[in-house]
Amino acid sequence: MKVVVDARWDGMAGVWVAVARGEVGLVTEAPSIEELEGRIALLLPDLLEGREGGPIEIELIATRTQTIAA
Repeated sequence: MKVVVDARWDGMAGVWVAVARGEVGLVTEAPSIEELEGRIALLLPDLLEGREGGPIEIELIATRTQTIAA
């Protein structure tokens, strides 16, 4: 099973916020992208319990926007 997760940097809160596409129900945050990946890996199996078995492929799409002076 493949789950696509979108992550965006929230500069005001200082965390990465992740939301899974579809009806998975995953929403989590972490201060680093590495910690975010770990949280996603821990949460997804419980959220997908009772669904299609087998390994879970996670596609993490991260976006961070920065504004600089011209």
